[in-house]
Amino acid sequence: MYLSAPDELLLGYTITMMGFLLFNDNPKSIAMIGLGGGSMLKYCYRHLPHAAIVVAENNPDVIALRKHFHIPEDSDRMQIRCMDGGKLVRDADGDYDILLVDGFDRSGQPPQLCSQMFYDDCYQALAQEGMMIVNLLGNNKDTGVYLDRIQCSFDGAVVAIDARESGNRIVFACKGPLLDTAEQTLNKRLKDLSPRNALMLRLTAQNIMQQRRNDRLAAALA
Repeated sequence: MYLSAPDELLLGYTITMMGFLLFNDNPKSIAMIGLGGGSMLKYCYRHLPHAAIVVAENNPDVIALRKHFHIPEDSDRMQIRCMDGGKLVRDADGDYDILLVDGFDRSGQPPQLCSQMFYDDCYQALAQEGMMIVNLLGNNKDTGVYLDRIQCSFDGAVVAIDARESGNRIVFACKGPLLDTAEQTLNKRLKDLSPRNALMLRLTAQNIMQQRRNDRLAAALA
């Protein structure tokens, strides 16, 4: 992070994950699995002031570094809980407009955060027209398996694109028709975003629209 601007996003994959703003630029409730350095948490906390945010992080040593990374203290609208992300979604029922899944350990993605049951629970945890955004390792041999599981849990309402400046794959999965939003509407929303967000998300918007075209063509040729 920039010490002079700790709330800004630097890593390409975090910028790509913020692509949910193209579909919902004013979520009321956001859940995050995985804290890390808190970049997405800080960004959402600052730029989405009407959103209540909860973060599940199962490593207390990571949480202990929150002051080092300029992460705000818990408040009425933001909480960091020391718990497994699987339990967070398992205990929820239509609670979240946005669910950001970025949970890793030293071995990569923990099995409990990429199982079929986990993605089923994520679907159940979302509000109507809610959206899940998942960071997957693009070079992992099991990434295709995880993507298939997400497709199954979300009945195919899924788009996966390459993250900016990294080998990661970012998956957008929705409960409802949000991902079917017309390109004209998405382009208008991009223009209506704040200049900061519009500039940040322009490439993500282009990639999402192109991937949707590719997916529809592949389905038509199947």
